Amino acid sequence: MTTTTNRCAQVQRTTAETDILIDLQLDGNQGIYVETGIGFFDHMLHLFAKHGRFGLTVKAKGDTYIDAHHTVEDIGIALGEALVKALGDKAGIERYGDTWVPMDEALTQVVIDLSGRPFLVFKGEFQTQLLGNFETELVEDFFQALAFTAKMNLHIRNEYGRNTHHIIESMFKATGRALRKAVTINPEIEGVNSTKGVI
Repeated sequence: MTTTTNRCAQVQRTTAETDILIDLQLDGNQGIYVETGIGFFDHMLHLFAKHGRFGLTVKAKGDTYIDAHHTVEDIGIALGEALVKALGDKAGIERYGDTWVPMDEALTQVVIDLSGRPFLVFKGEFQTQLLGNFETELVEDFFQALAFTAKMNLHIRNEYGRNTHHIIESMFKATGRALRKAVTINPEIEGVNSTKGVI
């Protein structure tokens, strides 16, 4: 049985391109530490964890002398694996989560279903191609890797916005908040929240 005190996981992912350690704790306030070598991405992952109220450690070394792609995508994969492990049998979880998050002039909606069926719908356009050493097209790549590895249905829609930083920030905050709702255990739910008996 899944409990609200022991939903945590650690994942080590090592390839010829990256070396990544993820420690994810779904419950409690265990702190946040993120070091990827990509400053803007560190900021976004910190916001994701803060607004999702997750304990999160991310330590990553990657071939960022080429670009940030391998590191960003592999962190998405490792974080998805950690989420699956931490959720266990998914007994009692709400399963669905949704939220709207504004960031100044930008507004984003995120809807999540921890269904076991991976899918990403991503609606967002960025006027600025590079923030620090982070290529903004990698935002969709990160969420694609996260959604498919975590086997979640993830819909991200930026309704409007002008500033690229603000748009992306609203996406990460909203994903954290929607995921918090989805992983929350409801004592009124017996077993898994599905007529199939499995998610």
